[in-house]
Order: sequence, then structure tokens, then C-alpha cells
Amino acid sequence: MFSRIAVASGLALMAGLAPAHADIAIGLGTATTGAVAALGQQTVYGAQLAIKDINAKGGVLGQQLVLKVGDDACDPRQAVAVANRFVTDKVVAVDGHLCSGSAIPASEVYHEEGVIMVTPTATNPTLTDRGYDTVFRVCGRDDQQGVVSGRFLAEKFKGKNIAVIDDKQSYGKGLADVVAKTLEEAGVKVAYRTSVTAGEKDFSALISNLKDKAVDAVFYGGYHPELGLIVRQSREMGLKAQYVAGDGLNNPEYWSITGPAGEGTLFTDSAAALSNPAARALVDKFKEAGLPDPGNFAFYSYAAVQVIAEGLKKAGATDGKKLSNALHGGTFDTVVGEIQFDKKGDVTKPQYVLYEWKDGKYATMQ
Repeated sequence: MFSRIAVASGLALMAGLAPAHADIAIGLGTATTGAVAALGQQTVYGAQLAIKDINAKGGVLGQQLVLKVGDDACDPRQAVAVANRFVTDKVVAVDGHLCSGSAIPASEVYHEEGVIMVTPTATNPTLTDRGYDTVFRVCGRDDQQGVVSGRFLAEKFKGKNIAVIDDKQSYGKGLADVVAKTLEEAGVKVAYRTSVTAGEKDFSALISNLKDKAVDAVFYGGYHPELGLIVRQSREMGLKAQYVAGDGLNNPEYWSITGPAGEGTLFTDSAAALSNPAARALVDKFKEAGLPDPGNFAFYSYAAVQVIAEGLKKAGATDGKKLSNALHGGTFDTVVGEIQFDKKGDVTKPQYVLYEWKDGKYATMQ
């Protein structure tokens, strides 16, 4: 879990990254407050170090980069306000937004104004399915991620009772819908389908229903705060079902909520960035800067800035249309591997794997 001191230190470092005469502004739309602030801080740290490294090598187009952070708290209305502020501040491109529910409405503003956005983490298919040439993502999509969880559950829990739950938000509901569809296509009937509300604390009624349905496995579409409480309270109430979730669980705070009750929880995420030598080297830079160990959210935020910077070099200008064409037509070497985009702005080679929580840490499921 990120400490308040670490967060404060990271933000102080961010302020120190702005060169005195920076003249290419990059926005970072993320959540530095709210329920998923710990995930947002990872994206901040990743973007900070990317900007620092790029500037140390001479910047872009003979100019230095400056990072402008906009906190949307993963709230759609705040995201629109952040997007409008970035437009006013004349950012050349945006790393973000973090959450799909924020990225989708913010992207409307960027599309109208011709500003490029490259999200490191927003996975809802709607984001790129609208065909906006201003929208890109360096991560995969929920209709790819959800299939991995759905197939796993269909294979491992065939003939048993499976529940699918979501938090009613764009990311969580979209992911859960894909899992439910994948199960149905595999001939597995969902025994119980329901939703919770983000921010809830008491899930005793939900767990009682899961017990009444004799549920053996649960897929949860949403973020770590709610699922952490659901899992902990489930164990306290004697429910031993297997819990599976998406990449919203890639956060040390999950274990701080569950404690040992979180043992064995599974979640999908992109293949670990640490399999890439460039990412392994980046870990040392995080340590040197006094920052927490990076996770995929930090690495993919770093990669988003890399893609933007290299795209600007290929475009030879900061014009949004030229940058869009450069991104669509380029191949980019990043800390998470080689990235190319399809016509929608999605990566051409997404990879999702299952991770398992064990003794306070997670690793690829064996």
C-alpha cells in the first residue's frame, strides 16, 4: 500500500520534473484521490520517470516535455473537467485516463479538440469502438481480458455454480458481461448474476445470497476496495468460493484489506511487464527515486508516454492529426514490449494471463 509520505514525495518529485523552459505539455488524466488513488499514483510515478528519462536524452523535437497531472478521481464529470482544462492548457497529448468510466467521456472532449489520448489502463471496448482517430490504448480490452477469465471458470468449474457480480461502472460491468457471455457460449449457465454499488461496505446480504445459491466460484467486475471487503466478509461468514477478478485487483491495497482471507484470489492482467529487460531496468530507477516498487499500472503509464514521445518524433510536429497518423503507422519499442496499433487504436498483440494472490503478493498462476 502506498504511504501518504510516499505519495507526497512522488508528487514533489513530479513538480521537480518540469524543466524551466518546457514547451511541450503532456497531460496525465488519472485518479490521485478517491477509492483507486493507489492505482492512480502508479500511473503518476510511471509518467514522471518517463518524462524525466526522455528529457535527459534531449527531449522531443528539440524541446523539453512537461507533465501536467489532472485528478479525475475516476469520476466521469471530473474527467470532463480535467479534459477541458488540458485543452485550455494546450497539452499536445494525454496519458490517460485511468478508468474506463472517465476515459470514455474525456475522449469526447479530446476528439472534438483534436487532442491525442493514449490510455495505459482503460479497457472498456466502447472507448475505441467509436472509431475516433484521436484515441489509443497500450493495454488490451475487456472483451479480450474477460474471455480469459470466462474460459478458465468454464473449464475449472464446469458443472458447478458460478456467480458473476459487477459494480455497475463502465469497467466492471463491461468486464463482467464478457465473462458471463463467455460462460454461456461454453455451455455453462450463470447461477447468480447481480451488482453492487461502488463504495459499499457491508456485503453480508450479498454473501448470504451466494451461500443460498451454493456458489463455488465468483467473478467480480470492479476494483479492489469492494472485492477486498467481499472476500474478507465471505471468509468470515464461511463462504469458501473461488474469487476471480480483472486487472482492477493489481494493487497492494487489496491484501491490506483482505489479509490472509485474500489467499488464492485470482485476477487477469496483461503479461507482467517485468518479463521485458527494459522494465526490469526501470525498477532500479524507481528505487533510486525513493518510489514504491512499480506494478503494471506504472509500467504501462511509462509506455504511454514513450509512445507519445516517439510518435511526435515520427510526426515531426505537435499537430494532432500528424501525431495520429504517426501512431497508426508506427512500431514502438516500450518498457512493456513492442507496440503497434490497429485502425481502432487498440494494440495488435494483447496478452492477458491469470495471477494469484499468495501471502501478500501476486504472481502468475502456475
